[in-house]
Amino acid sequence: MTTAPQAAPPTPTDALPPAIVARDVSRTYGTGAGVVTALDGVDLDVARGGFTAIMGPSGSGKSTLLHVLAGLDVVDSGSIVLDGTEITTLGDDALTRLRREQIGFVFQSFNLLPMLTAEQNILLPLELAGKRADRAWLETLTTAFGITDRLSHLPSQLSGGQIQRVAISRALVTSPAVVFADEPTGNLDSHSTEEVLDFLRLSVDEFDQTVVMVTHEREAAERADRIITLADGRIASDEDLRGTR
Repeated sequence: MTTAPQAAPPTPTDALPPAIVARDVSRTYGTGAGVVTALDGVDLDVARGGFTAIMGPSGSGKSTLLHVLAGLDVVDSGSIVLDGTEITTLGDDALTRLRREQIGFVFQSFNLLPMLTAEQNILLPLELAGKRADRAWLETLTTAFGITDRLSHLPSQLSGGQIQRVAISRALVTSPAVVFADEPTGNLDSHSTEEVLDFLRLSVDEFDQTVVMVTHEREAAERADRIITLADGRIASDEDLRGTR
């Protein structure tokens, strides 16, 4: 009797190549005496399937770092490789495709389109990319986030918490290489903040998503696996929290 071959065990996420590799990344704004150095030779690896928080005081460079890692801003020098693609040399069209297909975004204001239903908002990145929706994946996401009964509703008919869940589902629907969250709890009360952090944590723990979040709140950052703290455009500290949970 022939024994069927056993499936290989899944590769641990920390054995995979990093989702992002940034080397000697610099970014300045202004000219002459008014020049401001936002990033000053930053080196950073972001592990796959992990939750990384970026912190720092105002002007430290944390938002600039997120923007250049996500291809929303250009660097003056250095290299950024996202999911195997060097993004600093991409043209506008290629960069737009990469953002649509390999990156998910969660913004502070969540940015749902008011004329679209919850389902249409979630599926919008796929529509823009000309891709067909994976209905099974959509059901998995909306069930996990508890919004299956709200998909036909407009944003004006949703609660604040439901809007947050729709926005996070939209960021995950393309199964991106990385989800970037830009101060996602900055305008929220404590209950809503906990909900958003719970859902970002769920996306990492249950769906093996890679999340990079900028926040100014230490308590929010401590929900991550790792906290990168910036000061004056450089990494001032790098804390691994995985053993503290």
